[in-house]
Amino acid sequence: MELQIVDNFVLTGSNRGVSERTESVTSKFQAALFGVADYGAGNHQIFMKVADYLERKRPGRHVEGLAACLLPFEDNGEIAGKAFREAIERTAEAGLGCAVNMDTGYANYISPSERTEVLKWTIATLGDGQDFAAGAFVEGREGELEELYRREMDEIASHGGTPVIFQTTRFHDWEPQRIIDLYTSICEPYPKVIAFELGQVFAPFGMIYEEETIRGLMEIPSLIGIKHSSLSRAEEMKRLALRDELRPEFRIYTGNDLGIDMIEYGSDYLLGLAAFCPEKFAERDRLWEEENSEYYELADALQYLGNVGFRAPVPAYKHSCAVFQHLLGRIPSSEPHPSCPRRPDWEAEIMRDCALRLGYEHKG
Repeated sequence: MELQIVDNFVLTGSNRGVSERTESVTSKFQAALFGVADYGAGNHQIFMKVADYLERKRPGRHVEGLAACLLPFEDNGEIAGKAFREAIERTAEAGLGCAVNMDTGYANYISPSERTEVLKWTIATLGDGQDFAAGAFVEGREGELEELYRREMDEIASHGGTPVIFQTTRFHDWEPQRIIDLYTSICEPYPKVIAFELGQVFAPFGMIYEEETIRGLMEIPSLIGIKHSSLSRAEEMKRLALRDELRPEFRIYTGNDLGIDMIEYGSDYLLGLAAFCPEKFAERDRLWEEENSEYYELADALQYLGNVGFRAPVPAYKHSCAVFQHLLGRIPSSEPHPSCPRRPDWEAEIMRDCALRLGYEHKG
């Protein structure tokens, strides 16, 4: 029986040697998870030891955190604009940055006009001059990519936001230098831009870049950081090592909702998980900066929420987030976008347990 990967699960046979099977399973699984054509390429074969991880620990470091804000819905399927604006206000008051029109905001499902409405709600809530981030999404559109990205990024910048460049499936066949050249061109007019590499476990248009691509992106002056969403601790550690070597001020925003302690090693974050409870993430960050040992209990409870909320199928985490927020009485319904994968009917029970571990008393 041959090895197969179906929906990121590995089915193994018995007609291969253990070492050969293990190597094949590992490489195929990683390729499927991270969305790279050749997971063994470049520096991907460099592995760190436990001591290497421990040496990177940075207690007392100030963490920059952004929550990828959820777009909530009414029971009738309409966007819950009032609840969204309240979430923006809650996130800002907690001390986190707001990132809108991201994966958690259904950027790949909502229309361009709806994304524009989200930008208007965001700036109306935060006020003029308040920074926020917003996804520049072009997947599925026809035309020259540079023009498509510029149109999205111009709109975000005109509202005072920092563009976050979503990938497109067109990149999948491109050589690293072509990707670097495009980013160099589209980033040039803006003071701040954030790149975004997304594993295909989240969305089929995503990909995790080769080292050559990352090196080139770090040389773009206005590109201030990259959101790294491979869900791989080892892969993100390599990004941090490259950052320290090439451009120490460049930010690696972890998107690893299954490893939120990456902040301990030098990552900042832009997380969908932070949208579940931004005030708890802000508290965790403060405890880490203060080197307060209470950090660990809160971090454990948040990671439990992440492990449950981001279980397979991973894109359904947005439904989990809606269920969690609804339990807290913060949004009018637990309904996700109609195109979003759904969680089972018992999701509220497991989200209730997560909320109680974090010290919340659920409503209803």
